[in-house]
Amino acid sequence: MRTFSSLLVRGLIAGLFAGLLAGTFAYVMGEPHIDAAIAIEEAGAPTHTHSDDPAATEAEEEPLVSRNGQRAGLFLATSLYGVALGGIFAVAFTLLRRRLRTTSDSYAALGLAAAGFIGIVLVPFLKYPANPPAVGDPETITKRTISYLLLLVIGLLAVWAGVAAARWAEARFTEPPAWVRLAFGTAAFAVTVIAAYLILPAVNEVPGTFPATLLWQFRLSALGTQTVLWLLLGFAFAGLADRRLKPVGTVVPAATGGVA
Repeated sequence: MRTFSSLLVRGLIAGLFAGLLAGTFAYVMGEPHIDAAIAIEEAGAPTHTHSDDPAATEAEEEPLVSRNGQRAGLFLATSLYGVALGGIFAVAFTLLRRRLRTTSDSYAALGLAAAGFIGIVLVPFLKYPANPPAVGDPETITKRTISYLLLLVIGLLAVWAGVAAARWAEARFTEPPAWVRLAFGTAAFAVTVIAAYLILPAVNEVPGTFPATLLWQFRLSALGTQTVLWLLLGFAFAGLADRRLKPVGTVVPAATGGVA
């Protein structure tokens, strides 16, 4: 229990650290593209009809949260998300540690972070990439959200299928080379993902007049934010977990002083 509590605290710390730096990346690399997309949206928005009520006109023009408030909230959002993700990561590490087949807790943490990034971020992104303001139909938001969440779950299942297939090949063949295990694992992962891509509906609601360069700059910045988050979470947790799990009070030869 003490070990899990310590790992959980370290997961929360690693998540907070990763969330803050991911928010910094999003602020520097993503916010300019959001401002540009908002400018395009406002330029193409229909003119409001004239109203004799100044309060109603002001309510139509003023956003619920100002852009400065949104920028400040960005760091809060990424920090909270990072803390939550760090806690979940610590729980997953505790449950799966003995199944990862490595004697290094650092490698186990990095491998788990890589698997999480692929299943939770990369697989859904390739099918349903993020869209900036002025892109997307509000009437399809429920459909898009459900499809995205389904693909996120399938992404995790695809990672599990890849690992299971690689281990099946290892058990099926006598001392198979690494490329055989890799081939089986990759094939199982790819088949699962491709099947999901074909079954789930396609979503293409980008207006033809929206600049393609701005669209992909925004999408890459969104992917970069998630990459920074998972990369830093993996390395931070690996360092903290490895330090925590080193044996304390190990008996050493008497010539060196007894107990370390």
